[in-house]
Amino acid sequence: MVSKLLRLLRELAVWLIIGLAMSLAVDFFRQPALPQNFSSTALQTLDGQPVNLSTMSEERPLLVYVWATWCGVCRYTTPSVVALVAEGGNVMSVALRSGDNAMLEKWLAKKKIALPTVNDASGELARQWDVQATPTLVVISHGEVKSITTGLTSSWGMRLRLWLAS
Repeated sequence: MVSKLLRLLRELAVWLIIGLAMSLAVDFFRQPALPQNFSSTALQTLDGQPVNLSTMSEERPLLVYVWATWCGVCRYTTPSVVALVAEGGNVMSVALRSGDNAMLEKWLAKKKIALPTVNDASGELARQWDVQATPTLVVISHGEVKSITTGLTSSWGMRLRLWLAS
């Protein structure tokens, strides 16, 4: 009985390692090749405020969250980002091809989501940044990109990346 349990645990560990390796490999191949001027890109929030990612990341690391209203995975990731913002986290979100400003503001209000948001209605910003998967999370500290991840990410994963960047 004990040997069967040990064999089961060993097999489970092997499968977890294989799953983790596959997840890291997929994340590596999906991450965007951000341009040199990524953090100095001129942006503007839905409410018309200018945004400078480099300046926002000077005092503490900044999480740039690229998401979309139509993204299925974003439904699970966005609440963690919203909670991070509610706790005073340094976050800027970019809504990718999610309609014009009025549509996006209406969608955010309907879902009761309060995020500082830049609207990339045409996807031009995503093309410049080579973002091909949503959600994409980029951590910037002192104007430098410290980490990039795509897909489902836990709240703890976001917090850990921000902590490691500081």
